[in-house]
Amino acid sequence: MKNLIEIDGTRLWQSLMDMARIGATNKGGVRRLALTDDDARGRALFAQWCRDADMTVSVDEIGNLFARREGTREDAAPVLIGSHLDTQPEGGRFDGVYGVLAALELVRALNDAGIVTEKPIEIVSWTNEEGARFTPAMLGSAVFTGVTPLADALAKQDAQGVTLADALTQSGYRGTRAVCGQTVDSYFEAHIEQGPILEANGTTIGVVTGGQAIRWLDVTVTGVAAHAGTTPMPYRKDALFAAAQMAAELERIVERYAPRGLVTIGQIGIANASRNTIAGEVAFTVDLRHHDDSEVDAMERDLRDAFAGVATARGVEVSVDTYWRSPATPFDAQCVALVAQAVDALGYSNERIVSGAGHDAIHLARHCPTAMVFIPCVDGLSHNEAEDALPEDVTRGANVLLNAVLARAGIVAAVNA
Repeated sequence: MKNLIEIDGTRLWQSLMDMARIGATNKGGVRRLALTDDDARGRALFAQWCRDADMTVSVDEIGNLFARREGTREDAAPVLIGSHLDTQPEGGRFDGVYGVLAALELVRALNDAGIVTEKPIEIVSWTNEEGARFTPAMLGSAVFTGVTPLADALAKQDAQGVTLADALTQSGYRGTRAVCGQTVDSYFEAHIEQGPILEANGTTIGVVTGGQAIRWLDVTVTGVAAHAGTTPMPYRKDALFAAAQMAAELERIVERYAPRGLVTIGQIGIANASRNTIAGEVAFTVDLRHHDDSEVDAMERDLRDAFAGVATARGVEVSVDTYWRSPATPFDAQCVALVAQAVDALGYSNERIVSGAGHDAIHLARHCPTAMVFIPCVDGLSHNEAEDALPEDVTRGANVLLNAVLARAGIVAAVNA
């Protein structure tokens, strides 16, 4: 790989730490829920940094924030790079924001080196990637790629009943740039792994080959609410005990799909809960994941059979509804190869890896050629205030991103060469 250059790691780290002050929590994490005041402050800081780097900034109808560095070819579609600035309620300093600021540092490095590219480069910060305030996750990229209609996304409500449309207006980020129909040359995203594999293997860079299949199910178990002190155990139709048995069945089911099968119950609630009332209705969520779509299908079939068996045995009813599904998504072979070539040229240790988490890149991969770069995170921890990454890993990941993007965008001239 020719024209190998590197970013300023100290400058990138300082940008990350400066952004982490916005929405900082007492335990060293960050709380910047989508389109809140803190998210708007983070967006404003990022936009100013982009203007300082001689980029033009625009916002589309779903609030996706773009910063553009022109290339020499007016007819060329842009190479898009980025991630997100919103966080979990108790999130970390690197999830999402690393990809946005690594992209900014990439442009700064090109400016420092006086490099002019053939294709334009655009950085994007996607709206509501986390799904912590509005569900589902990755709404900004879903609308951008046509997966979700704009009107449907704007109508989504948070827990307080505020619509996404109102939140965009209140935050000042309901833009006028058309959200759909833009042609994109390719998309690259850098991210912390959010898991333990790279660190455990002592690997510097994860060359991401795609994303695994994800399926979200909503389960409702309906029994009979009754008095806790007057209803003998044999007469009960306890929805919570039935749900607990279903959860135990799920653990047994996933063992058949080891090591790649994953199942999580992330939310659970008892309707009209009272200390001395037998649970009449319990609702919970199920998250199924596997590298293979057919295996997720099989896991869901096993789940439905097992839950129906528990319901029959306990005299309750159960319903299982699909809330969201994301099929296994391979990334573009040529873009993945550019990442691998950059890693080899830089001399970093690496391994091929499938993303276990959902990312905006999953939506983009169905819209344009896409690739991702993973770096290790300390103890594999993410979605946690203690989330951390090492400065040297942050720098190396950005170096890989820079050289992969540069190979795709094409160098016309290096003024300072």
